[in-house]
Amino acid sequence: MYYRTKIRDTVRISPYNFEYPINEVAIETLNEQYSGRLDKKLGLLICVNDILEIGEGKLIIGDGATYHNVVFEAIFFKPEQHELYDGEVIDIVEYGAFVRIGPMDGLIHVSQVTDDYITYDAKRGALLAKESNKVLEEGDLVRARAVSVSIKDESNNNIENSRNSKIPLTMRQPNLGRFEWIEEAKQKTKKVKEWKLVLFVN
Repeated sequence: MYYRTKIRDTVRISPYNFEYPINEVAIETLNEQYSGRLDKKLGLLICVNDILEIGEGKLIIGDGATYHNVVFEAIFFKPEQHELYDGEVIDIVEYGAFVRIGPMDGLIHVSQVTDDYITYDAKRGALLAKESNKVLEEGDLVRARAVSVSIKDESNNNIENSRNSKIPLTMRQPNLGRFEWIEEAKQKTKKVKEWKLVLFVN
């Protein structure tokens, strides 16, 4: 889930940037400092997008920069338990599939792909369902649900490093899985309903 939040902080404006609009410099500086940082409560900070308040600059002896108290608006991404995500399979390994869900990655363990027995085809780089013949490969688009969420604070971080925090996902529920599987299930349900209607009319 993406959301906005207000944060109070102090921003340092270098003397090299005094000639530029202070709000633009402040946004750029704050993004360099915070973009990609993971916070246990707030989630992943995507970007600082607006300066709501900025105070007068204060000087510190020995430093030519000015320091300003600011209130800024930031965009966060925080995965929620049971939330649905559409994503792309970016890697297949023996124990499951990695899925790109926005700025973070999720992991679908082999036990959470389908109710079917799953085997790993190393040459093909795919997960194969024994009875249903379903196949999951890199590049497939899927819909999955977050099983649990656990985010660790990482003060020195960026968006690429944040992908190390994998969100456990499941596709073993109705209307989840590879997009083609979902559509096939809908068509099957539709045919069953039509057949029942025919029997009822007759």
